[in-house]
Amino acid sequence: MCPSRRDDMLYPNSNSSGDTDAGVSRRRMLAGGVTAGVVASAGCVGNDESPSPDTSPTVFVFNTGDGTVSLIDPAEDSVVGTRDIGRSSSFPSNQFTPTLTDQVTDSLWLNVGQGVQALEVDSLSETSRTETGSGANWLEQTPDGAYVIVSAREPAHRQFRIDADADSETFGEVTAEIDRSPEGGRGDRSGPGPCDVTIHPDGEYAYVPDLYNDTLTVLSVDPFEITAQIDVDPVGTGAARPWMGTVAPEGETLLVEHNEGETGTESIWDLSDPAMPVERARLTAADGLGSRPLTNEIDADSGTGYVFTPGSNDVTVIDLNEATVRTRLDLGGAAFVGTWDPSHSKLYVPVQTNDEVAVIDPETDDIVDRLSVGANPYGATSARVRPAAASTPSMQVAIARLGLRAEPAQTTYCIGNCACGHQLQQ
Repeated sequence: MCPSRRDDMLYPNSNSSGDTDAGVSRRRMLAGGVTAGVVASAGCVGNDESPSPDTSPTVFVFNTGDGTVSLIDPAEDSVVGTRDIGRSSSFPSNQFTPTLTDQVTDSLWLNVGQGVQALEVDSLSETSRTETGSGANWLEQTPDGAYVIVSAREPAHRQFRIDADADSETFGEVTAEIDRSPEGGRGDRSGPGPCDVTIHPDGEYAYVPDLYNDTLTVLSVDPFEITAQIDVDPVGTGAARPWMGTVAPEGETLLVEHNEGETGTESIWDLSDPAMPVERARLTAADGLGSRPLTNEIDADSGTGYVFTPGSNDVTVIDLNEATVRTRLDLGGAAFVGTWDPSHSKLYVPVQTNDEVAVIDPETDDIVDRLSVGANPYGATSARVRPAAASTPSMQVAIARLGLRAEPAQTTYCIGNCACGHQLQQ
């Protein structure tokens, strides 16, 4: 699923034919002609006129192609700046971050390299780094902002609880962990493959789909321990392979993606008892589900699920109450994740293959705008603070877009044509 370094867009001294030298690829040079013009008109790569700190709601889109982050103003649906952060994130914490992150000292929590990192939202400087022993990591911050819960897949097969309180003496430290490798996994897998994590809005429980064990694991946040494991049955003859999931804002519903069969499936769970989820429906291609569902987001009313189905280049819209597919929204390219703006009024979907973000209005279930961003956008999150305008000079962004940075950008785990920078150990 991950390209080699030779094909990695974050290693610019390689071209598509695999020839590697100390120069810049021809493709990068062609792109550079455009970027050089952008440098001369700096407004396209960064707006240095805004005050700092700026307490404006902002959507952050991480561009895996050049290690930058695009800043979107959700009030105007416009890209208001680009910052070079020297890294990318495919699955940043975004479930509760939009409502939590309203102070300049708060953090954006990202999956980067072989672990997770925190960036101060105002300066976008690194404030914490935790190595997990795995390149495939998923994380979410608890509703009260106290912890970040991490699922580290193979070879680690571990759950981590990290102190996320910036005022704490143990900020960024692992306060508890669970080694899940003794559980084993399907076939010769070395563990259950905890894949993704989503947290109940009461903050008491977290839910982890186990890709290699066909289970849904329920974690107690404090104390940090496993409280239940539910067997997940397949709809066909193969494995159920649950791998991603999201709890609805009202806390009554859990939506889970399955990498099962030829096209994937989607399950809807009842959380009336948050400690013991019960599956109530499974949607398949026969129900109108798009191909290869990967992640989802749920609207503020908890009645509609938006499932990103990159196998069919669309978003599958699900009526959660009726457990039916309402419609499919054609993105014209592959998208793997999305995020709400801080007010939960619009959904922003990075279309990785088109270098753009599709904006979805949940009132109409329509794509109402398309915004051009950086190269190969993948992950996204949001906050009630906009980074300081002077945090990245325009020339630095242009250099990043040209692929001329002194050191390669730090990479992220992802699926598709993007920047992994490492290989998973199966």
